[in-house]
Amino acid sequence: MKTHLVVIWFCAVFTIGTISTAVAQPWPTRQITIVVPFSAGGPTDTLARIMSEPMRRFLGQTIIVDNTTGAGGSIGVARVVRSAPDGYTLSIGHWGTHVVNGA
Repeated sequence: MKTHLVVIWFCAVFTIGTISTAVAQPWPTRQITIVVPFSAGGPTDTLARIMSEPMRRFLGQTIIVDNTTGAGGSIGVARVVRSAPDGYTLSIGHWGTHVVNGA
């Protein structure tokens, strides 16, 4: 029984000793793009522009609102889906663009 506890203790100490410390990379380091799948001046575009100003102040980076229209919002959403998965391209839309068009 004692040997069993010593082996468990040794394994735990070895595991804890070999775990490296994780360090988060700074984010964001460049501009962020919010893709609006509708034309400029609509309610979704207005909401994105209202949200972008506090985000810009909080994150300290430029926020670009990009209106990519067409196909009921599918083109804008597809642009975000095909972008690099690095967190610098965001999408704003609604139930129709993010659920219904995909179904």
